[in-house]
Amino acid sequence: MQTTMTELPGCLIIEPKVFGDHRGWFYESYSEQKLPDLNVTFVQDNHSYSRNKGTIRGIHFQKPPETQAKLVRCIRGAVKALAVDLRSDSPAFKRWILVELSAENKKMLYLPFGFGAGFVTLTDDVEFLYKVDHYYSPANERSIRWNDPELGIDWGIDAPILSDKDAKAPFLKDSDLNF
Repeated sequence: MQTTMTELPGCLIIEPKVFGDHRGWFYESYSEQKLPDLNVTFVQDNHSYSRNKGTIRGIHFQKPPETQAKLVRCIRGAVKALAVDLRSDSPAFKRWILVELSAENKKMLYLPFGFGAGFVTLTDDVEFLYKVDHYYSPANERSIRWNDPELGIDWGIDAPILSDKDAKAPFLKDSDLNF
């Protein structure tokens, strides 16, 4: 597996080595042995499906003590995956990146704790998988508004399909963020 550091400290793009022939392909989607620098133990896998192109999910995170590191990938269709640094002591605080992840390119994105996560679907019928290092904690779950002007994220879409929860999420300035 090849890892590439992004401009956000601790956030990595991971590209597996794909072995293909006339039958199809094979790759290891995760190997603790091949990614020792992550220094994380994943405890839960999550799988989401988005029916329509232009769906935004996020910006989601869990606050301490149940913060989550995530390893995300798209196994059907294509997305732009978001990582936004929410660590107030980070030199990259409030900076964000969007990385195209698709069934075709097989790339993954690693987000350490302290990052908000989300994605926008680039195709219909998207399946998105992610590993987390802490279990889901409803009491610590938080969201930030997808179009928060303080973050200025350019999702590349004007009229996204949103859940009520994401549409009504607080702005960063109104959140109880404490990384």
